[in-house]
Amino acid sequence: MKKHFSRIGFLALGLSVLLTACGGGNGSGSGSEGGSGTAAGGEKKRIALIMRQDVGTFSAQYVNGVKTEVEKNGGELTVFNANTDLSKMASNLDAAVNQNFDGILIDHGTAEALQQGTQKAVDKKIPVVLFDTDISIPGVPVVEQDDHKLAELSLEQLASDHNGKGNIVKIWVAGFAPMEKRQVKYEEFLKKYPDIKEIAAFGSATNNTAVDTQTQMEAILRQYPNKGDITAVWASWDEFAKGATRAIQQAGRTEIKVYGIDLSDEDLQLMQDANSPWAATAAVDPSNIGRIHAETVFKKIKGEEVPDSVKLNPLLVKQADLPKDKKVTMADLSQYIPDWGK
Repeated sequence: MKKHFSRIGFLALGLSVLLTACGGGNGSGSGSEGGSGTAAGGEKKRIALIMRQDVGTFSAQYVNGVKTEVEKNGGELTVFNANTDLSKMASNLDAAVNQNFDGILIDHGTAEALQQGTQKAVDKKIPVVLFDTDISIPGVPVVEQDDHKLAELSLEQLASDHNGKGNIVKIWVAGFAPMEKRQVKYEEFLKKYPDIKEIAAFGSATNNTAVDTQTQMEAILRQYPNKGDITAVWASWDEFAKGATRAIQQAGRTEIKVYGIDLSDEDLQLMQDANSPWAATAAVDPSNIGRIHAETVFKKIKGEEVPDSVKLNPLLVKQADLPKDKKVTMADLSQYIPDWGK
């Protein structure tokens, strides 16, 4: 009888160790990605990625960059996607804090929704790193694209291509930290070029942003049916640029040029289409953004000094810079755009 109880105790202990090693309790994340390798001390570091939304190929490549870097550092990634719902995003952050993740990454949040949850994480000594989020807490780094420069690069190319004149459509949405920064440069741009007139503006972030934008752009084209009515479209996000480009192509109005922000493989294909109106876009490699975002949280976990602002340098990619005889992917882009991905 004594031996029988000993075996039961041994098996129970073994099961407990196995469950602990499997990292049970990753909770309500919208998706979980298991990493390979182990971190210092032989334990996987559990990283939560709290996303406002996961829409389009830019986001997919960003998430892949995060995942690759997490795995490289012997971690395990859980993605919490709020599907544009800020209250759900706040709940996801609270869940990650309560589940004691080793590090938390926040993508496109707002201070109004997430300040309290972020402070709670900091109080629990959980390293937090933000991406394009307007929270300001000492010791919480923000990885960000230079949104002022992104806007400036794309807008100045528009002005250059059209001699500082023309009627333009703006596609933009409020409520996102990077968008608000891009709007600042847009307002400066209109003052700098008084012969460039905004004749229409729209934009909304949805779970089908590109499709919804295409529908809205089609309505604008019907409102301005004549060649010369619209000179160009400034799209403050690549999902907007995709929708506008497809609407213009289908309407046969490719004299209207599109100037965007952000870039992905899908965007590159659209830019390289025959008679594509997408003339230029300002961007940072989304995979590199994800990699640096994750790299920064591991530096915090290891106790390394990290500045509160980590800015990434954007570049302008013009349709004219891309080869005509073959399709280019993001992996090839450094051959045509110096410093891409650095």
